[in-house]
Amino acid sequence: MPKPAFALALLVILAASPGCSRKPDDETVVKDIQQKVAADPDTKDANITVASKNGQVTLNGQATNPAARPKAEQIAKAEPGVASVDDEIAVQQAAVPPAPETRSAPAQTAPPPPPEEKPKPKPEAVVIPAGTVIDVALTQPLSSKTAQPGDPFTATLAEPIVVHGKTVIPTGATVNGKVVDAKSKGKIKGEARLQLAVTSISVHGKQYPVQASMQGLSEKGKGKRTAATTGGGAAGGALIGGLAGGGKGAGIGALLGAGVGLAGGAFTGNKQIELPAESQLSFKLTAPLRLTPGSGAEEGKQSE
Repeated sequence: MPKPAFALALLVILAASPGCSRKPDDETVVKDIQQKVAADPDTKDANITVASKNGQVTLNGQATNPAARPKAEQIAKAEPGVASVDDEIAVQQAAVPPAPETRSAPAQTAPPPPPEEKPKPKPEAVVIPAGTVIDVALTQPLSSKTAQPGDPFTATLAEPIVVHGKTVIPTGATVNGKVVDAKSKGKIKGEARLQLAVTSISVHGKQYPVQASMQGLSEKGKGKRTAATTGGGAAGGALIGGLAGGGKGAGIGALLGAGVGLAGGAFTGNKQIELPAESQLSFKLTAPLRLTPGSGAEEGKQSE
């Protein structure tokens, strides 16, 4: 080849070599990266900006998908002509929509509590003092001839018992008693004897123990509480007979008869002592009787 032609060919080759080895410019790099970011599924929804200077690429912006940042950095590093990548993309979690507001039903105002009832004052116990006379009417006949010590008898209260002007035990209350001693009149010698005692009285379904000694017969229907005098003989019989009232009680004096009296709290005499039903007897409390207020389960107590 002639030397001029060879020299021309060499110049053409040398002139073309720098163009083939020239790197992409920054504008091209930015454009290519942005296109690839916009097309990639992980980065297409991110707001990413790309800047390049002398092959040094800076990525900025925000992404809601955590995978967008590493994927954008991968795309930038793979771009020809990129020397380094500065990834400044901020990843933000997608905002969670607020829960729908639920309106609670208006609170209902509770009704005011009922006014507190003041406790009623407890009734005080009533004490019937010792010495109080209790008049009772027998509901069964009693006889010194047939009665035995320990035999029970029943009666009803003939007159109300009043304390401080107030009736505490009404007429008709059930009275229980027992035969303390009984002795039949002997044919040849020995006088009859009949001693009674009240053991309890019931008031409104509660039974109260009672300690009371017999005082004698009382006048029926007049509320008198007259005790028979102690002693026997005709005087005693006359006193007891004189205390008998009307009705069935009219024959009490005749049944007891002369020579019957009250001695040691017992009827004694030289004839059999017969007390018909409805006979009125008087007993005197030998100890105070305490009536306990309250429920029916409670019992009254008599003081010692």
